[in-house]
Amino acid sequence: MNPLLRAGDWLILLASISVVATLMLHYWWQTTPGERLLIHQNGAVFLNAPLTQNRIIDVPGPLGITRIELKNRQARVLSDPGPRQLCVRQGWITHAGDVAICLPNRISLEITGTTRPYDSLDY
Repeated sequence: MNPLLRAGDWLILLASISVVATLMLHYWWQTTPGERLLIHQNGAVFLNAPLTQNRIIDVPGPLGITRIELKNRQARVLSDPGPRQLCVRQGWITHAGDVAICLPNRISLEITGTTRPYDSLDY
């Protein structure tokens, strides 16, 4: 034990850690279920569909077709003509506020819900 810290110091330290942990759980990892899939193509809305429909959507872009799959209230990019395949590697997006972006083909997916989750851009 450190001789400079007394019992009250340890109590304040433990209380502070528990407050920070509680706030992180409440604000940082708060997830709301997604309700709709919003697809943007070249900055314009291409499709706004409910996540309840299981289907495959082909979205044309400057490089070719991007194929998007909706299944079990989640979405992912199945294939993309981009060279790095970063949006394909992103995997499934499920919660409100989740985004997958295919920059070379100018296509983005976003899951929306009733409430928008907090992120650093809201600040």
